Amino acid sequence: MPRSKHFPVVIEQDKDGVYIVSCPLFQGCHSYGYTVEEAMENIREAIQACMDEMPDISEASTKFIGLRDLELSL
Repeated sequence: MPRSKHFPVVIEQDKDGVYIVSCPLFQGCHSYGYTVEEAMENIREAIQACMDEMPDISEASTKFIGLRDLELSL
């Protein structure tokens, strides 16, 4: 039976409507897509490439804690 692991993914949208995705567990693990579905498929491939470079994910240098929204007065 294949093992599975969940990875946190941050999704943002730029001014042109492109979805920018990243996985904070890996430094430099980013991708994009013109739909959320495309972006998610692309980040899946990027995460796999990062895992190929770091086969033992337990050695990741950071641990994802969560996201918070911070409001600043401008």
